[in-house]
Amino acid sequence: MANIYYSGYGAFLADNLYCLLLIPVLILSLWAQAKVSGSFRKFSNGSNRRRITGAQAAMSVLRAHGIHDVGIRSVSGNLTDHYDPRDNTIYLSENVYNTATIAAVGVAAHEAGHAVQYAHGYFPIRLRSAILPVTQFGSQFSFVLLVVGMLLYSQTLFFLGIVFFSMTTLFQLVTLPVELNASRRALETIEGEGLLDGEELRGAKKVLTAAALTYVAALLMSLLQLLRYVLIFASRNGGNRRGGSGRR
Repeated sequence: MANIYYSGYGAFLADNLYCLLLIPVLILSLWAQAKVSGSFRKFSNGSNRRRITGAQAAMSVLRAHGIHDVGIRSVSGNLTDHYDPRDNTIYLSENVYNTATIAAVGVAAHEAGHAVQYAHGYFPIRLRSAILPVTQFGSQFSFVLLVVGMLLYSQTLFFLGIVFFSMTTLFQLVTLPVELNASRRALETIEGEGLLDGEELRGAKKVLTAAALTYVAALLMSLLQLLRYVLIFASRNGGNRRGGSGRR
């Protein structure tokens, strides 16, 4: 009975700590999403002074770093912009690709920053690419292992679930500097090439800063979930040890 009591009590503490910390993280996540949408809308009103489209901005960033073999294509959807290293192509959403707004220039330059990272062998993005297959596997099976381990009271399965889930947390941890670095490269090139100036440049920075906050929130959420699993695991171990000593 002792191990069940201590395990249940530990899980109770883990859940309460999780709920307590979850509130500010959720607020940050919702605020970050609102900031992204609001900043993008605000700086998508009206053309920038030089009437540079997102596609032209991405091309300028690539050219400034001596890169000439990356494709730039339009993709459907809203805020679906991304760089795909598999075909070495920057995909820009329709409201970025052919739109001459401050937001379009900032977003496109950021995605071009990722292409520059790959071309220059930036270590964090190489690390992120290397762990991506393991992360995808872990995200698919961690929850199953955690649930089965909980139901069968198997510490081994539960621990394996934590290990697999920790890979998704590591991926989020590596992603944050990758995104921040891409934004830094983008803003430096935007300023250096004179794509935007003055208030326009500050507007692009606000758009990219808001986007970065979403990655911060995602990392905190993943760390919080990982902490919860670790606390539950520790409480179950503690319960087993106490139960064993009681039997002796």
